Amino acid sequence: MVDFGRLLTAMVTPFNDQLEVDFEAATKLIDHLIQTGTETLVVGGTTGESPTLSKDEKIALFRYVVKEAKGRVKVIAGTGSNNTQASIELTRAAEEVGVDGIMLVVPYYNKPSQEGLYQHFKAIAESTSLPVMLYNIPGRSAINMSVETILRLAEVPNITSVKEASGDLSAAAFIVDKAPEGFRVYSGDDKLTLPIMSVGGHGIVSVASHVIGQEIKEMVQAYVDGNVSVASSLHRKYLPIFEGIFVTSNPVPIKYALQQMGVQVGSVRLPLVPVTPQEAKFIDSLFK
Repeated sequence: MVDFGRLLTAMVTPFNDQLEVDFEAATKLIDHLIQTGTETLVVGGTTGESPTLSKDEKIALFRYVVKEAKGRVKVIAGTGSNNTQASIELTRAAEEVGVDGIMLVVPYYNKPSQEGLYQHFKAIAESTSLPVMLYNIPGRSAINMSVETILRLAEVPNITSVKEASGDLSAAAFIVDKAPEGFRVYSGDDKLTLPIMSVGGHGIVSVASHVIGQEIKEMVQAYVDGNVSVASSLHRKYLPIFEGIFVTSNPVPIKYALQQMGVQVGSVRLPLVPVTPQEAKFIDSLFK
């Protein structure tokens, strides 16, 4: 099984002034994330503005990140959508450019049944030899993938983990308890990293790690080492950031925060818009 580590970053996609993918800025961002503790880069997910990236842009980005990572960290490509065949085609393209795994979001808008979810993910997983991370985020997909469906999918040999962003700690605990040995549950929400790890979760697919990667790494490692009080203290300390960077639609705030740190990633594509002056002031206050 590929070890993706405990701190994975859902990487933003840098854009230039013309809102084209900025590969030079991506190199600097990759180096920044590696230097601050990221073990795996998740590319082309929601935080990477996947809804406004074309298929060709996604493949070019996957290829470029693999090249620039140079084996220092793993790379997971976000290839999921609400179109099973399109996801299969993008998954095969991602495998060809050398990514280490794929992430598949619950199909949005068309609202399949639980059986539809099972067949969708199973079909994509069977089209690739790569390890697959499921991504359950009912707040964006409009449906929740049940524990039972996740456990069924965990029996598919190359479905190896789930990014759980339903906010349901009981669901996370049931998955950890009933899934095959080695199946890993990752928090999909920074503020629930420690709570999910406390019920057996393995780590976090993080947004906040763009700006406080070392701090999150320290918190996670403290918990793994058995220093629960230290981990809890760090969790409470950084909770305002974990929550505050979602003051408006992700990745608008985190892109602004990176810019303020001197990590140039550009703006966001419509229909997202930059932070308002009030939002900027609030985000600035989080890091004082």
